Amino acid sequence: MKPLIAKIKPASGFSRLAHVGLNILLPLTVFIFVRIDFVQLALSIILLSKWRMFVVRPRFWLANIRANAVDIIVSLSFLLFMVESASPFTQLMWATAYALWLVVVKPASSTFMVSLQAMAGLLFGLVALFIGLGDGPLYWLVLLTGLFCYLAARHFFDSFDEPYAKLLAYLFCYFGAALTWVLGHWLLFYANGLVAQPALLLIAVGYGLAALYYLDHHDRLSKLVRIEIMATTTVIAMAIVASLAVNITATVRDLLQ
Repeated sequence: MKPLIAKIKPASGFSRLAHVGLNILLPLTVFIFVRIDFVQLALSIILLSKWRMFVVRPRFWLANIRANAVDIIVSLSFLLFMVESASPFTQLMWATAYALWLVVVKPASSTFMVSLQAMAGLLFGLVALFIGLGDGPLYWLVLLTGLFCYLAARHFFDSFDEPYAKLLAYLFCYFGAALTWVLGHWLLFYANGLVAQPALLLIAVGYGLAALYYLDHHDRLSKLVRIEIMATTTVIAMAIVASLAVNITATVRDLLQ
């Protein structure tokens, strides 16, 4: 009996294989539905896969949604990337990345991996947001950018038991929303239209701040490393602002001629 019991434990044996198999089947199913142009069905399957959030009492639903928000953001982002991809090979690559997220990254619980989850949510969420709603109303971009920044920050700080996690998350939320409101009036896209300048700037600032916090928390933040991270973030920010200024100046000059 003991060998059989060991095999049906969720962490190993048959249950583990079944869990991994289902996690691989989900991206494959989404890929197939995207290929046959059933995007709404693919979206429904992704949302239905989160049913475990609601198997508890309703008073815990909001907390479960927040805890799973980064996973939902990343999942929907991969769906959008597959829909926007021009070739089946690229779509398959995004489906493979989605499977790696579900099998390797999402289940991990170490401080580093949870931090990586938060940074992935910020990266993929903001890139997908501006791809999908870049031509939409500005208030939606401002609202959703602030929300994504808040959820990514809460996910990051919760892994450190930070007493001011909520306050810091609200500050990053306000910063993201305010930055999007300012830059959203003149959107520029880099890397062949893949990344908008507000997303790139928020990702650079977010990653820089997260690296400083993470290294300081583990007593690995030397003065040289601090200078390198801050200098890199500053250079990226200045380059984005400079490119925006050049673009605006060129547009105004063309209008005046």
